[in-house]
Amino acid sequence: MRLLTLIIALLLVLIQYPLWLGKGGWLRTWELERHLEAQRQTNDELRTRNVALDAEVRDLKSGTAAIEERARYELGMLKQGEAFVQIVDNPPAGTAPVNAAGQAAPRAPSTPADR
Repeated sequence: MRLLTLIIALLLVLIQYPLWLGKGGWLRTWELERHLEAQRQTNDELRTRNVALDAEVRDLKSGTAAIEERARYELGMLKQGEAFVQIVDNPPAGTAPVNAAGQAAPRAPSTPADR
């Protein structure tokens, strides 16, 4: 009887092996589902990017406003008669501010003794 129980247990383990570890087993299926979900996420991101690129291409083909905007911001181009003005938030230390006439503006006193 003991030998029969051992043989049946061994056969049960042999039958379960392909289910859990075989080519179409549970672990392989779980791993493939993980890869599939990662690929779906990548596809969604690429689909969103493609829609944005398609809209940009249609905009560039249909009118001059998008082309003009790109020329201004990416290439620094100006229309004839326009002047380029650059606003600097924090000028480098030691430089004097310039007024509209292009002259150095007077500096305010920095210490109470200078006032």
